[in-house]
Amino acid sequence: MNPQGERWTTDQVLSLASDEASGRAGGRLAAAGPWSETGADGSAVWGLCKGGGKQPYRAVVDIKGAAFSCSCPSRKFPCKHALGLLLLWAGEEGAVAAGEPPQWVREWLAGRRERAGRTEGAAPGGGAASRAPADAEAARRRAERRMRRITSGATELEQRLEDLVQSGLASGEGGASGSGGGSWEETAARMVDAQAPGLAARVRELGSLIGSGPGWPARLLEECALVHLLDQGFLGIERLPAPLAATVRSRVGLTTEAAEVLTGPEAATVRDRWLVLAQQDGEDGALTTRRVYLRGERTGRMALHLSFGGAGRPLEVTLPPGLVLDADLAYYPSARPLRVALGERHAPAAPGPVPPGSGIDAALAAYGDALRDDPWLDSWPVVLADVTPVPGRDGEGWQLADADGESALPLDPRFLGRTGLWQLTAISGGAPVTVFGECGHRGFLPLTAWDPTPVAL
Repeated sequence: MNPQGERWTTDQVLSLASDEASGRAGGRLAAAGPWSETGADGSAVWGLCKGGGKQPYRAVVDIKGAAFSCSCPSRKFPCKHALGLLLLWAGEEGAVAAGEPPQWVREWLAGRRERAGRTEGAAPGGGAASRAPADAEAARRRAERRMRRITSGATELEQRLEDLVQSGLASGEGGASGSGGGSWEETAARMVDAQAPGLAARVRELGSLIGSGPGWPARLLEECALVHLLDQGFLGIERLPAPLAATVRSRVGLTTEAAEVLTGPEAATVRDRWLVLAQQDGEDGALTTRRVYLRGERTGRMALHLSFGGAGRPLEVTLPPGLVLDADLAYYPSARPLRVALGERHAPAAPGPVPPGSGIDAALAAYGDALRDDPWLDSWPVVLADVTPVPGRDGEGWQLADADGESALPLDPRFLGRTGLWQLTAISGGAPVTVFGECGHRGFLPLTAWDPTPVAL
């Protein structure tokens, strides 16, 4: 038996985070640097984390009861220190050594066991079954508290947007670039406190647009309209159709567990032969996020699978482009479903064909249809067939042009500084190719090209 107890996966740890911001903050603490006197046994993980004060924070996690304690002043539960400690322990084996818990950990665990014993003794029948209703009631109360916090945050943000429009986008005091209403970063921080990380991210986007080049007030007004639409959607969420309400909840930062998507009362899986179109990894502190795009051979539906990994522990789902996977996928609830949970695999993955694609006009129409259902989408995955990379007019940027030369789509500026641009140009050699990527308001971001085998860009 492992003296540290069975290590959790990174996904299990992140599922405990109250919001995405907490998960990211915990990921930045999932390294040995800020920690000292860490240890683990079969029942708990503990450690001291250096903070802003003279004394380090004491963090301990009961890994049997999934309970947490930390001496920091955070109002979030679990706090970023508890999440960081768990991610460190769940990552590379040996990052948290096995050991005997110190006195302060033993006292906390003993207090928990004593309280649990009193609860079981007082409940009729005792045991786990008697605790289940109480656990469900506690979860309901936590969900209600979070909804109240997000409602308060959305109301505050609406007031900030109203003040901004009344004072003028480009004005000084009280405007976008003034200080009368406080900085956008301060507003974003209040959205994090309100447990609405999706709103916080959009507020930071507003701040980044100020003074960002010619025409920035118009771009800022467009983004303010989208934030206002999201606020109003959440404040009136009980009047929305169920799919749109699910989209609004996810956009403000309320997540749904993969297990619920696969096995919940409304779960519905889709079996198909899914062609893997792209696999992308991104890093945020000690965390790695993997995005895998797929398309059904029979259904033609696009799908996006997200997974997370910690330092020293590989991601559980590895699906290089070009493979075909016979599997069940369950879509997360949304007005325009895209993200999926991976269910049963019916056969090993095998090499697949070059995917059929569409032209530029059809790709733009697909993005437009997706925006109709989810106006906050930045992009939509599409496969382009018979397109050629060409320099833009007057040397400005690059484009993907249809074989007939009738339509062209600008490449996303984020792609232009990458080596992938020259890979794509070399693969094409001036001839039409098949390219998969994200079609959005910035242009087209290529992710994979076929020549005739897939090449990640």
